[in-house]
Amino acid sequence: MELTREFIKSLPKAELHCHLDGSMRVETIIDLAIKNKIDLPEKDPEKLKQILEVGNNCKSLTDYLRPFDITCSVLQTKDALERATYELAEDCADENIRYLEIRFSPILHVNGGLSLSKVVEAVLDGKSRAEKKFNITIGIIICGLRHLSPETTDILAELCVAYKNYGVVGFDLAGAEKNYPAKDHKEAFYLIINNNINTTVHAGEAYGPESIHQALHHVRANRIGHGTRLKEDGDLLNYVNDHRIPLEMCITSNLQTKAIESYSRHPIRFYFDMGLRVTINTDNRLISKTTLTDEYLLAIKEFNFTPKEIKYLITNGFKSAFLPLNQKVKLLRKVTQELKEKGLEIQRDYI
Repeated sequence: MELTREFIKSLPKAELHCHLDGSMRVETIIDLAIKNKIDLPEKDPEKLKQILEVGNNCKSLTDYLRPFDITCSVLQTKDALERATYELAEDCADENIRYLEIRFSPILHVNGGLSLSKVVEAVLDGKSRAEKKFNITIGIIICGLRHLSPETTDILAELCVAYKNYGVVGFDLAGAEKNYPAKDHKEAFYLIINNNINTTVHAGEAYGPESIHQALHHVRANRIGHGTRLKEDGDLLNYVNDHRIPLEMCITSNLQTKAIESYSRHPIRFYFDMGLRVTINTDNRLISKTTLTDEYLLAIKEFNFTPKEIKYLITNGFKSAFLPLNQKVKLLRKVTQELKEKGLEIQRDYI
């Protein structure tokens, strides 16, 4: 079976790690800037792309995060947030992504006068409109930010609890790891956990396995964002494997942020072979200049994933979704039937 771009694009897929402010359309950024009289460094789409798409010459995570100042500057109104959410869902539906989790931090979108609740409602409106139009299910994840005060994270956690039954499916902690330990935000996660809300934490990307340890044991993460440095602690790796804790891996982004030195140093193949529940994601479609189809093709090209293995990477994504079990089972049944029709039948040959 030839794993062409067209074939991979046609397969049903799940995307679990996708940032709203890093996945906009350049044309939309320019349009919103003109409408809201916001200065941009460039208004020519191609020139602005060159500024926003960091490429593989990016020097660090800090370097990687700079374009977000531009994208967030135009995401300060209800219409902008709703539109960006809808368009992201449309772009994902175009490559047959059936389940999408969009994450963002509402605190970054209040500079135009919106309240935190209005910010969340705007994103939820975009989600609702997209789900009616496209064959896609969407969950929203609210992010706390490591570099902000724990008190701010507490407020974002309260917001997450308030919208738990309205489309918000999880809580995340994002941002630079070094000098900003997850354990400083324990109170916020205490509230989240006590309200039975799913958690995912960016960890082991720009800092070592201690960051993953804190994510799991101090703030009780159900999934780990990135986790590229988990391989440095074999005992912790086995714990993650034994407890079926999913890893949200983003290959292109990991190279750009220098979480890895080269594709050959990325641990995704090792993790998969060890039996870890590995999932493939984009992180930031615009900033990293990628799509989920591109990430799967990269996995095939750089790590020799076979058709048999690709189908399990796909089902890992759906299995790891922050969905109620009955919804997840229904979705998985549809997906496995579609995969079977495309010659990728799920068999009892993998744990």
